[in-house]
Amino acid sequence: MALVTDARRALDGRIRRTPIEASPALSDAAGAPVFLKLEALQLTGSFKIRGAWFVLSRLSADERQRGIVTCSAGNHGKATAHVARELGIPAEIHVPRDVDPAKYQAIVALGARVIRSDFEGYDDTERLARAAAAQSGRPFLSAFDDACILAANGGTVAAEVVEDCPEARSFLLPVSGGGLSGGFAYYVKTALGDCRVIGCQHEGSPALALSLSRGEAVTTLPAYATTAGGLEGGIGRIGFAALQSRVDRVALLSEAEIFDAVRFMLEHHQYLIEPSAAVAVAAILTGKAGRLESPAVAVLTGRNVALSTVRRILAA
Repeated sequence: MALVTDARRALDGRIRRTPIEASPALSDAAGAPVFLKLEALQLTGSFKIRGAWFVLSRLSADERQRGIVTCSAGNHGKATAHVARELGIPAEIHVPRDVDPAKYQAIVALGARVIRSDFEGYDDTERLARAAAAQSGRPFLSAFDDACILAANGGTVAAEVVEDCPEARSFLLPVSGGGLSGGFAYYVKTALGDCRVIGCQHEGSPALALSLSRGEAVTTLPAYATTAGGLEGGIGRIGFAALQSRVDRVALLSEAEIFDAVRFMLEHHQYLIEPSAAVAVAAILTGKAGRLESPAVAVLTGRNVALSTVRRILAA
């Protein structure tokens, strides 16, 4: 919890405290009050700026001068490029071949060196990024498998939710590498004790579900083609360690169910969210979140999505 406090202090004045909004339509679907934590309204379009600011602000003068290497499915890269530009840190960002075009263009526009890999999946691309960092002697910034990332990306979001919606006892979180979900789960289970954490994943890349079944972190998975690129790939060991005893249910959603959730948010809230963020909404709409017997908060993690993808979702 001390690291979350440090992260909140470091982020003060640098990010938005995003609002929590009631969702009457989702409440009707769930049979319980549902609120939305709107991290899609965050600077750079996702929660990832929290971790990027916290980790990059802790680099030594020598590390800042050498610059950093990272890997991203899109949002982490955009956030890192933004913060690196603010701090004058050279940034090299590796992205999968099928990265969302809007995210790719945004990273380039922010001045980072962007290397598009020959691989479609995140895990293979990260392997190359780590090798580039090691060969050049530059720090590698993990998008999720780092205690500081968990504290900033998950813990600070959870602290705001607990303060702004104290009645909530159920929390629906997108899960990929575990940076947001692991930090969030650790915070709410410590602060509240009696609450439910529901991890929401794409059924085609269910790293958390597989990890729970095997009793160890499944850190790599075969590439899976999806518009929800932020949900593709394995889970980090640190994130899984935080989630293993704290996640109460895992909901696995299909591409079609995620598309339905994106359209639902446009129709009922007039918010455009990216498919990776819509997975928590999809878990409620499909009933895969289970019965919500207490007020719930669904974390909507981002809004960065290409126009071509939006057209595809609306036409589906």
